[in-house]
Amino acid sequence: MANPIDLVEVWRGDLVECIHQGHAVVCDETGQIVQAWGDIEAVIYPRSSCKMVQALPLLESGAGTALSDVQLALACASHQGAAIHTGPVRAWLDDLGLSDDDLRCGPQLPSDLDARNGLIRADEKPCQIHNNCSGKHAGFLMLNKHIKGGPEYDLIDHPVQQACKAAFEDVTQETSPTFGIDGCSAPNHACTVYGLARAMAFFARAHVRSDTRSVAAARLVKAMAKYPALVAGETRACTDLMRAMDGRVAIKTGAEGVYTAIIPDLRMGVAVKITDGATRASEAAITAILVRLGVLDADHPATQARIMRPIKNRRGLVTGHIRPSQAFI
Repeated sequence: MANPIDLVEVWRGDLVECIHQGHAVVCDETGQIVQAWGDIEAVIYPRSSCKMVQALPLLESGAGTALSDVQLALACASHQGAAIHTGPVRAWLDDLGLSDDDLRCGPQLPSDLDARNGLIRADEKPCQIHNNCSGKHAGFLMLNKHIKGGPEYDLIDHPVQQACKAAFEDVTQETSPTFGIDGCSAPNHACTVYGLARAMAFFARAHVRSDTRSVAAARLVKAMAKYPALVAGETRACTDLMRAMDGRVAIKTGAEGVYTAIIPDLRMGVAVKITDGATRASEAAITAILVRLGVLDADHPATQARIMRPIKNRRGLVTGHIRPSQAFI
């Protein structure tokens, strides 16, 4: 990844101790660049930041027409495995006549402390439903049942994944050069940072269009913004920041320092990639951009927790802070 720029600084006392570099771009509904940092043509894996794209075929096929906003939010989620996440996913699978064994995402210990401690106390192992991607995979299973596909829906040549690839290339307006296998075993297609922002801009303008893909995209954005706690979970940046913006913006994190934002009021899309993969930096960068665009209050506690995040030592003393670089000023 060539030519990243300084995006986030980590201070200890009066000294910058660490700098996170990366790329970011904001584009409008026509795909024009509004603001850019670093190399917007850098090729990246979006990871979980593009789950709303992977959910498009579920709705476009007609398989998900009757789905609730709760289910659609979970289809786009990287959740914590809390009861509010696993309960609806389990019910979704029950409605499909399927079970945890039909998932292909793999088991994951919940990051939600109550759910994790509950499993430990009961001496139980986590299931695949606890996987942060189980909602996305429930959507895959629903689409797969609709098209009568084979059970290995996670494979790259499976019709489910081919539909996801086609949707991804359409909304990014790029031919993906390669793919990798994500943590949940599903293919993740590469694109440029600019292409990812174009995809988010497509979602941001979807509510004013009536074609099948736009109607599907608008439903997904609405569900994400309506249920921010389902998209991530309590204390998570996605949830806190969407709440701070009163459901006017949908945002989504991805592993290895990726973040996206969908801003329907401005009909703009945002993509961020931190080259060293640090989540603390991607959270600070996306927050700074949302403040810069005027959709997030700079003084909101959820904002301050990301753009002036205190660093504490083991005694609880504040020893430094994390903040956006001068590039965002």
